[in-house]
Amino acid sequence: MFSGRDRSGFTLAELIITLSLLAVLALSALPLGKMAVKRENEVELQRALRTVREAIDAWKRLADEKAFEFDEDTEGYPPTLEDLVKGVEVKDRDAKGQPGRKRTVKFLRRIPKDPMTNSFDWGLRSYQDDPDSDVWGEENVYDVYTKSQAVALDGTRYRDW
Repeated sequence: MFSGRDRSGFTLAELIITLSLLAVLALSALPLGKMAVKRENEVELQRALRTVREAIDAWKRLADEKAFEFDEDTEGYPPTLEDLVKGVEVKDRDAKGQPGRKRTVKFLRRIPKDPMTNSFDWGLRSYQDDPDSDVWGEENVYDVYTKSQAVALDGTRYRDW
């Protein structure tokens, strides 16, 4: 009938080889997963930078139109990022160009999180600052950048974006 050798199943050697192959495949997929997470963070960083920069530009546009009063030392840029969230009181004009009622214009709902540093602490540049300066002169907010020292997938530094 049946001898002891006719049993069906896997030998220990077959199981070890199969598990080894699975481990190698899993380890080779890890760098791809890390790259996907990094790429997702880069997209989020670009989105956050664009959002804040568009808000700064909208503030500056209204200041240039003299829609609200501002300190001349700021060159028409917001004093802080928090001011973009608080907003400004703008004087509306009627059809004849006469001053109408006032309304508050807000430029951001909230300050976006920096995905590279996982904080709300952005590097700030003032219009009066040196372009390569790492120190914010606290006179106004002309531009924002991440404080991350890491290098992007394309080889550039995130703080230069």
